[in-house]
Amino acid sequence: MKRRDILAAAGVGLAATALAGCKEKNEAAGDNQASAQQTFNWKMVTSWPKNFPGVGVGAERFAKLVEDMSGGRLKIKVYAAGELVPALEVFDAVSRGTAEMGHGAPYYWKGKVPAAQFFCALPFGPNAQEMNAWLHRGGGMELWEEVYKPYGVLPMACGATGVQTAGWFNKEVNSVDDFKGLKMRTPGLGGEVLTKMGGTVVNMPAGEIFTALQTGAIDATEWIGPYNDLALGLHKASKYYYTPGWQEPNVTFELDVNLKAWETLPADLQAIVRAAARDVNGDMLDDYNAKNMEALEQLREQGVEVRRLPDEVLARLKEVAAEVVDASAAADPVASKVWEQQRAYLARLYEYAELNERDIYNIRG
Repeated sequence: MKRRDILAAAGVGLAATALAGCKEKNEAAGDNQASAQQTFNWKMVTSWPKNFPGVGVGAERFAKLVEDMSGGRLKIKVYAAGELVPALEVFDAVSRGTAEMGHGAPYYWKGKVPAAQFFCALPFGPNAQEMNAWLHRGGGMELWEEVYKPYGVLPMACGATGVQTAGWFNKEVNSVDDFKGLKMRTPGLGGEVLTKMGGTVVNMPAGEIFTALQTGAIDATEWIGPYNDLALGLHKASKYYYTPGWQEPNVTFELDVNLKAWETLPADLQAIVRAAARDVNGDMLDDYNAKNMEALEQLREQGVEVRRLPDEVLARLKEVAAEVVDASAAADPVASKVWEQQRAYLARLYEYAELNERDIYNIRG
């Protein structure tokens, strides 16, 4: 009798445990199902004109990818520069939570985050492949996230230009002295080099460049390369087109995400956002490589003469660039930490490029 009582009691206990386990599983399944059904409608502010070739199209493509991959659970409305916030205030808007996302160039907010420009473009620095290697395999992304965290922003690489051109000038550049007094639209560390060469930097969004160049408000400008230059009509406002793009061998664009908003997304949507950013990061570079070639052909057909900056000028620009980058890093402890790690990694990449890639380019040319 006692044995039967004990077995019965055990059976009741096991049944209760099983029922509790089923309840927990059902609750978890219900939570997962609710999460899977939840939808999000986000805003993305950008630094670009609506559907602007390259960067603007890339931002739109990112939003569409996320919506398609998520089955419509995360929809992102893209705002062009000036529609919701000015072009150069994207970072602040995301940091404040005015918009959940933003797309721009890190060096646009160097006044607020001095280290940001080291994730964007270095004069005579890494090309797109080298920058991506540092970011995604050399610890760069971890540093980038660390730098932006105090501002409540999560960064992701989301686009690259490849090697740019030196830009458009209203007068010939024959010597170092031609930079003295030159008013030029060029951002980031390249702009600081120009200042040290005796010029004046005038920063402005894409939509204002043509008029400024045509009216003489600026003497020169650069804006990525032939693909965008042709779209802006810069060849109609200036005569001299110079290479190479010493100031920006590449520009990495960023996707900014408000951290509080990010934490509300379920894990699968976070994974989709990251995957879409990586896709656009590579796709935009492909776009620029293909379209720059086509645009340059069209510019030449319209009589544009492409000139190379003199060796003397490039040599001096390189000297000043090294001084500017070191000084900019030394002026901010966070930037100094980033530059120290970045410089060590880039030295290894440059050694490989010198050993293997340089000869190929020279011989093939």
